[in-house]
Amino acid sequence: MVLDSLGKSLRGVLQKIARGSAVDEALLSEVVRDIQRALLQADVNVQLTLELTQRVRRRATGEKPPAGASLRDFLIRIIYEEVRNILGKDRPFELKPRRILMAGLFGQGKTTTAGKLARYFQKKGVRVGLVAADMHRPAAVDQLEQLAKKVGCEFYANRAERRAEVIVGEALARFPPHLAVIVDTAGRSGIDRELVEELQRVKTALAPDEVLLVVDAAMGQAAGRSAEAFHKAVGLTGVILTKLDGSAKGGGALSAVSVSGAPILFIGTGEHLDELERFEPTRFVSRLLGMGDIQTLLERFEDLTNKEAAEHAAKAMMSGRFTLRDMRTQLDSLGQMGPFSKILSAFPMFGAGKVDDATLDATQRRLKRFRTILDSMTAEELDHPQVIKAERVHRIARGSGAHPQEVRALLKQYETTRKAAHGLVSNRRLRRQLEKQFGAGEAPAE
Repeated sequence: MVLDSLGKSLRGVLQKIARGSAVDEALLSEVVRDIQRALLQADVNVQLTLELTQRVRRRATGEKPPAGASLRDFLIRIIYEEVRNILGKDRPFELKPRRILMAGLFGQGKTTTAGKLARYFQKKGVRVGLVAADMHRPAAVDQLEQLAKKVGCEFYANRAERRAEVIVGEALARFPPHLAVIVDTAGRSGIDRELVEELQRVKTALAPDEVLLVVDAAMGQAAGRSAEAFHKAVGLTGVILTKLDGSAKGGGALSAVSVSGAPILFIGTGEHLDELERFEPTRFVSRLLGMGDIQTLLERFEDLTNKEAAEHAAKAMMSGRFTLRDMRTQLDSLGQMGPFSKILSAFPMFGAGKVDDATLDATQRRLKRFRTILDSMTAEELDHPQVIKAERVHRIARGSGAHPQEVRALLKQYETTRKAAHGLVSNRRLRRQLEKQFGAGEAPAE
């Protein structure tokens, strides 16, 4: 998960509160010190860290818990709210045909992020046109063209023209009006007059709905100064932080950009085109603190290729009529939804970081093995698992290149999953969200 070290430290604070014999001054002082240490290690600004912990202390000692809430729950809620507040407010981002100007310094991942954003729009059903307006970096045009081919979107470039604003005007004249137009611009090693003037000319030609700055999270607190400078120069409407998954300075970048006046709209969580997430502080902090984020999980479901089959499998699980065929469909869906660690972090009952990496890797390998075994079963066996006896177990094992014990392990896992379905959806909040997504079905079988 993004900022895994910070998340583990903050979850440790919450566990300390939960295990404490009483919420008193000694525990509060220890909690404040632990929060300060966690934030500073994540490169969050010292002054911002002190202000946050002072507010936690002041609220914990000066406010009364709501009726029916314990002091422990109230203190956890305060920490959640204060960490969320330093990451800015949720800001909506409309997915419709619009014009987007991408800005940033050299080497921040701007061109790749333009491709990711195009992919994000297209997954949501909005057609995209990418415009190559970086005529200073020789490989930029070719790189963006390759990304456009991977995404399957429109592309425009004029390699003979050196004026970025002219290229933008030509693209707008060529593209149909119902496209979301994303313009990749040139970067520099620093914010200078030439860069600002070119961006201003492009902005005039494009008349953008969004001016987005792309910043590498490895810049840490310096990302905030960069955002502030660009904001003054061209009037940013948002920031995209890249490489947040691998940066020890991610906490500094997140917090610094959030106080710069330019809201963070997206974060890059990996190298692949699909690894761009909407940044919503409320949901981000929920995952960070191990409270889960079911909504993100449901959005991942929206991107599935065979959503109809996945819906059927989910309804089958909720109704208690869950077969091996449904299990196979869900394994396919898991593969499309990304790494197992990201999926698990969305569930409150697991939370981020509650399962170690070695266990996650072993689980991922085991699920792939199960998928191979399921492919060796007949239609009758997939739909009626009860017919699988010893003779069939050995035939399935031979057909999949597995050991009979692995087939039996799959059948045991299936039975455990089927029985656990009722317990999973008995969580009221989770059940409501699943029913909203998949439609309310019959009550799960007891």
